[in-house]
Amino acid sequence: MSVTTTWLSGLIRRRYGRMLPAVLGVSLTIALLAILGIFINASAATMTQRALGDVPVDWQIEVVPGANVGAVEQELRKTGHATTIDQVGYANVAGFTATSGRTTQTTGEGKVLGITPTYWRDFPAQLRPMLGRTDGILIAQQTAANLHVAVGDSLSIIRMGLPPLTTRVDGVIDLPQADALFQAVGVPAGAAPQAPPDNVLVVPIDVWHQWFDPQAVVRTGTVHTQLHVRLDHKLPPDPRDAFVYVEQLARNFEARVVGSAVVGDNLAARLDAVREDALYARVLFLFLGLPGAILSIILTFAVSATGSDRRSREQALLRVRGATTATIIRLESLEAVVVSVLAVLLALIITQLVIGSMVNIALGARQTVTVLVIALAIGVAAALAAVVFPAWREARESSVRAGRARIGREEAAFWERTWIDVILLVIAALVYWRTAASGYQIVLAPEGVPATSVSYEAFLAPLALWIGVGLLVTRIFRHGLVSGRAVIARLFRPLAGNMTPIVAASVSRQARLITRGVVLVTLAFSFAVSTAVFNTTYNVQSRVDAALTNGSDVTVTGTTAYPAGQLLDQVTKVPGVVAARAMMHRFAYVGNDLQDLYGINPLTIGDATDLSNAFFASNDAKGAMQKLAAQPDGALLSQETVNDFQLKLGDVINLRLQNSKDHQYHPVPFHFIGVVREFSTAPHDSFILANAGYVAGQTGDSAHEVLLIRGSVPPAELAQRIKPIAATLPGARVTDLGSVLKTISSSLTAVDLHGVTWVELSFAILLIAGASGLVLGLGMIERRRDFALLAAMGARPRQLGAFLWVEGLIILVAGTVLGFLTGFGIAKMLVKVLTGVFDPAPEGLSIPWVYLVVLILAGIASTALAVVISRSIMQRRAIQELRTI
Repeated sequence: MSVTTTWLSGLIRRRYGRMLPAVLGVSLTIALLAILGIFINASAATMTQRALGDVPVDWQIEVVPGANVGAVEQELRKTGHATTIDQVGYANVAGFTATSGRTTQTTGEGKVLGITPTYWRDFPAQLRPMLGRTDGILIAQQTAANLHVAVGDSLSIIRMGLPPLTTRVDGVIDLPQADALFQAVGVPAGAAPQAPPDNVLVVPIDVWHQWFDPQAVVRTGTVHTQLHVRLDHKLPPDPRDAFVYVEQLARNFEARVVGSAVVGDNLAARLDAVREDALYARVLFLFLGLPGAILSIILTFAVSATGSDRRSREQALLRVRGATTATIIRLESLEAVVVSVLAVLLALIITQLVIGSMVNIALGARQTVTVLVIALAIGVAAALAAVVFPAWREARESSVRAGRARIGREEAAFWERTWIDVILLVIAALVYWRTAASGYQIVLAPEGVPATSVSYEAFLAPLALWIGVGLLVTRIFRHGLVSGRAVIARLFRPLAGNMTPIVAASVSRQARLITRGVVLVTLAFSFAVSTAVFNTTYNVQSRVDAALTNGSDVTVTGTTAYPAGQLLDQVTKVPGVVAARAMMHRFAYVGNDLQDLYGINPLTIGDATDLSNAFFASNDAKGAMQKLAAQPDGALLSQETVNDFQLKLGDVINLRLQNSKDHQYHPVPFHFIGVVREFSTAPHDSFILANAGYVAGQTGDSAHEVLLIRGSVPPAELAQRIKPIAATLPGARVTDLGSVLKTISSSLTAVDLHGVTWVELSFAILLIAGASGLVLGLGMIERRRDFALLAAMGARPRQLGAFLWVEGLIILVAGTVLGFLTGFGIAKMLVKVLTGVFDPAPEGLSIPWVYLVVLILAGIASTALAVVISRSIMQRRAIQELRTI
């Protein structure tokens, strides 16, 4: 049998207890990196799919007046990327008139759309039926309210340059995507209309041509045609790549038609908005997962380091038998090879089990293979480095005599002599201060620009803190345990009894081993605590984001013609309803900027919706509501509006609101009394908060379009109880908090962290168990010779246990306390550095107390288990142990 075979056989038979922890450490490294990489790809693919589902029409192709619409459509079909194409005619009209009773209502300018018979089926999100038929002459609900008409009534269309037309209304519809439907394609930014038209009629495309082809001749520019297109959604899974790909398709098509058409690329615009979220998702997963992988590598090195004395003696024996340095390295490498092979197999099994149960989206084979190859390469490199490098260093620096030595003076490490630990902590403080003070954005994805960037230097703060604390703890405990023998003796006298001086001396002598354990436990707990606290805060803010989007547990949204407020009395009586409050949702012009206006009762709105202090610049939600209630004409504006119009508190601002009598916008004076950042159902940019009573008095309309409902039962169940009531109101929509939480796709808080959180926190528990118990146990087992000598000299089991318990308690207690403090500090940094993740920003950290208790129990259990196993090994016969070592 060759030397290599004999050595390999001995490793498997005699050293399996030391190789298994190394296998676990390397497999955790590979599995965590692989799972993290696949989760990143899955999150990007999920974001792309959500973006595709959010776009009602992928392309709106504006055909240039005079160009051949059929030729443009034919060229579009040749590209092979369009799956659905519908022609839509747009005609400007001077207005509409209708007579109701003895009064005649006349609107301002409007638009008449012509759609194909298949448009409802091809683009269902564009139109929503409310009353009557879905074919024929359809009127928008806002226009119907302005003209006081219903199904069966007649109205006149005032064409431009031609006689009016009279027609009969067949149905009333809603236009939920009016902003996109009436967007100005090819118009420079700032030149497009600020808002979609209030007055809209939708007719069949053949009728539209009969009515408005003559107008196109007499009034050029008032009539045009668009092609609404659904593209083949076989796009790259990453939003950034998909954005570039779709933009290139649009440019290619515009080049094909040679100036005959301009593409309104709604799909690219949506993907453009998602790119920043995808970058934040990647940053977030790396931030939360990489420390775990690094800790797994450190744990592997620590496990290997506990066998340094054994390795020195084995190499000394090999040298006695004539082995060269090359032979020693080759034999030691066998352990790394065995560890790597077993770790790769175990990691692939873990990865397959986790990904198979948590990832439900198809991933590209190339991306998955790339992630696995990188993870395997890092894991195998860590295994080789953890075993081969220490062996090579021992072989280069040791001799037979040195291998038998038990005592030696250790030189201070380079980082210790140069105070790198303190430098890292200073860097962490400076970077954090710079980020917190300047509000620096980590992710930059300029709108419409393919290039994106991530400021990875901002990650220096938590990373430098984590590493700096580890090195500082090493410095303090390595020197403190050596010089603090008296302190140790006083602290552990109740446990060690008459063995206290010897135990204290042993702790001082084993300062390096104990320090290694304290540092590992500190880093493990800090990783677990920071990850758990950040993820909990993130999940809480996801619910806050959903609550902002939906407004309350359940929200009923009506229309201008059929406001939901009229259902208030019925909804209040529904079982499970705790509070229901009605809210106005109107529109107001601030200068030429059309903004959402919300009319509320400031003293009661908080009964049905959450009012966080973070929603207001004053950081006082209650005070802001009381101030608004005290001033009837008060208005809370967004910071963007305040900056754009250079407003100061107390300034009078004239907003233009639509009056119910003539349906025109008239100036209404308000006093600016404060800044609002967020509010229920409000958009993220600019909006206005005002008193509902004042708005009703100035506009002559007291209708409340939205109903916010807080319940004592699950939101989904409450929504089911309310839907039959809402069904009596045409066009009313009922949404609940749970469904919104699952479907929101604006802001990174739409990314579901539950899966990756479960993986990270499970790995964290394993790492804590390994750091607090495994390293301690292996170190103690490595010192069986010392304990066997004590047992041979007459030491009782209780006295031997004192050595074990004292070392274990120092590692566990010190590591837990320092780890918790460091973890909370890192979590605070993460929340601040990743402010862009949260919408709105959290008021404070959310603490997962149950999980933190589980972490402590895991540390206690693993430490106790390590001590018990070590005691059982030491209770063997002393002479037998001395012979086997």
